[in-house]
Amino acid sequence: MANLLTLTESYELLKKGEVIAYPTEAVFGLGCDPDCETAVLKLLELKQRSIEKGLILIASDYQQLQPYIDETMLTTAQKQQALMSWPGPVTWILPKNIKTPYFLTGKFNTIAVRVTNHPLVCKLCDLFGKPLVSTSANLSAHEPCRTFSEIEKQFGANFPILEGETGQRSQPSEIRDIQTGQIIRQG
Repeated sequence: MANLLTLTESYELLKKGEVIAYPTEAVFGLGCDPDCETAVLKLLELKQRSIEKGLILIASDYQQLQPYIDETMLTTAQKQQALMSWPGPVTWILPKNIKTPYFLTGKFNTIAVRVTNHPLVCKLCDLFGKPLVSTSANLSAHEPCRTFSEIEKQFGANFPILEGETGQRSQPSEIRDIQTGQIIRQG
């Protein structure tokens, strides 16, 4: 039986620097506190993902993302373009704030961010008071998990999962670079 958690239990684990799985618009995500280096490194180890690749932050509103972004590097039009696409399944690559830790951005001078429209994730971010690290719940080179049982198969029966349903999207979020307009991953 899956280790299903309530919103409060998930919040408590995040505060302790733990990694949890949670439903997003299309697949389950792995998340943790973006300001806790040990939690992020634990997530990367679990997923078998290189720190060089960087990670996505997911939030309930733009204000939660502002501490990680260098808004002085954005034009008004670029900022408007991102804000107009949110909440929703578009992840934007934006210039990072000088204080944004390397363990979130990897080899890049940018940070990937998204304002979600998944109601449960919004509640969790609001309860936590900041964004979560958000990467698909899967081991590197495996398909993203869409069910509790797939999470159990890849991460073990005791892995903590916020109980809830994924959204109706069939594809993970689109990823776009705000400065070049390039689509990095089709959504």
